[in-house]
Amino acid sequence: MELTRKLLIHNELGLHARAAAKIVSLAGGYRSLLYIKKGDHEVDGTSILSILSLACPKGTEVLARAVGEDSEALIDALTRLFEQKFGEAR
Repeated sequence: MELTRKLLIHNELGLHARAAAKIVSLAGGYRSLLYIKKGDHEVDGTSILSILSLACPKGTEVLARAVGEDSEALIDALTRLFEQKFGEAR
């Protein structure tokens, strides 16, 4: 199963190292593969450096794509992480 969802980065610092690490940690708990895309550039959602290479400040919209048997659960959990600003206050 493959599922995609557009996600908006709400936190002030954008998609920085700590936020990328949370995405990688989250993705590691699922069997599905995760990919994050900004524009024409899609990266492996289990690689902090790859995620950082997208250079996503606050307000950036990315496309998350999960491929595998638990892709819906992964995309839902990732959506919550983005909506909660990666656990950051601002």
